[in-house]
Amino acid sequence: MIDLYTAATPNGHKASCTLEALNIEYTVHPINLVEGEQKKPEFLTINPNGRIPAIVDRNNGDFAVFESAAIMIYLADQAGKLLPTETKARSRVMQWLMFQIGGTGPMMGQANVFYRYFPEKIQPAIDRYQNECRRLFEVLDTHLSDNQWLADDYSIADIAHWCWARTYKWSGVSVDGLDHLQRWLKIMAKQPGMAKGIEVPVKLSNLLHNEKEQEKFKANARAMLQK
Repeated sequence: MIDLYTAATPNGHKASCTLEALNIEYTVHPINLVEGEQKKPEFLTINPNGRIPAIVDRNNGDFAVFESAAIMIYLADQAGKLLPTETKARSRVMQWLMFQIGGTGPMMGQANVFYRYFPEKIQPAIDRYQNECRRLFEVLDTHLSDNQWLADDYSIADIAHWCWARTYKWSGVSVDGLDHLQRWLKIMAKQPGMAKGIEVPVKLSNLLHNEKEQEKFKANARAMLQK
């Protein structure tokens, strides 16, 4: 049994989508980021950095894992799926996973901060992060023009990128003209476990179409930036 400590963010969804894709039984423990539950001592014993997601593997001596990509690797290794063991094939998955960790995730996160959450609109910062997101999307699009998946086969690298890339509208980034990326986004949305995984711990699918919910979400996000 896996205990999943999470919130409705792309990084949180990386963990829940992986658990769903691997068909691993888990129990959800929602973490209220606005209330600062991620900074409470009981959670810091699981993740000293005070961030979600984190897991505790009750079947493996209550082994705790934090950092979303580390969780994905751990779960894939435990299940023997979505991450090859052969050196070159594994490296290809890891390269694209690292690209998400160091590229699309942080850049989209910063685009969200300046485009959505900061009350002041600092246009150079908005342009900087949105343009970089677009550049990274173009890298993905070019690669996907000759490949169905990011690595040799469907893997945790695809799940990691999809959990972030699918939120491009929230970051204010266009995918116009990126036909291969758009094709991949649609295929990814149909992969087993993805639809369910992005509803953990709560469903946010109507966020872009509900102005009241948007304002509430942005207010909460601004509060979280102070924690």
